[in-house]
Amino acid sequence: MWLPAFIKQIKGAELLVKLEQSINLEHLKTMYNGNLSKIYAKVEIVDPRKMRPSQRRLFWALCEDIWAWNGQPKKDLEDYFKFEYAVKNDGKEISLKEKARTTASEANELLNIVTDCILENGVPVKKGYELLPRDENYFLYQCCKHRKCVICGKHADIDHIDEIGSGLNRNHVDHTKRHVIALCRIHHSERHQIGNKQFSKKYHMPLNGIKLDVETLKKIGVKGNYREEKEHDSSESDQAR
Repeated sequence: MWLPAFIKQIKGAELLVKLEQSINLEHLKTMYNGNLSKIYAKVEIVDPRKMRPSQRRLFWALCEDIWAWNGQPKKDLEDYFKFEYAVKNDGKEISLKEKARTTASEANELLNIVTDCILENGVPVKKGYELLPRDENYFLYQCCKHRKCVICGKHADIDHIDEIGSGLNRNHVDHTKRHVIALCRIHHSERHQIGNKQFSKKYHMPLNGIKLDVETLKKIGVKGNYREEKEHDSSESDQAR
């Protein structure tokens, strides 16, 4: 259930939200088996600024790469991705015209759909790859999920930004607590050689990494033993005392 709303007040982690329309309580009761004491919601902070020219350029560059890969006409690709956007947004249409009222957030959502298609199908990206949003968590997540290097798009390892100490086996680490990034062997080695600061400057991207949930880590084959790491940490604390 998607409902448009405005945030009226922010106080730490608490938000005062006003909906544009009333909630159908009977529908909610059906979803929560009549218990409305704790309702879960997903909050998306919308970027109301107008769609940026760089977003439009990226869309067409990625479509051109897909066209070069499978021969699908760019106009057909545009129609397909706009249709997928409408499906995900209750029929809402999106326009790429310069004078359109499309917001930056709406354009990002459309670009996320295109990026998903590219990574899921292994489309070789040439013209559009340097334009991809390496500073956005969604793109970093998709690269980890599909094991694609965020720099060049080649097969990637899951590289830990938070270094794992020599006393810990990687299979005994709780990877959900560590920041990771998808890098191929070449760029993985380069990061270690020149350091995070120079690597970030060279490729014009923050090197913060992201945290992945257990389900995603298992799907991409990253093993961990969370119980053993907790025991290791508590053992080190006891020794320090």
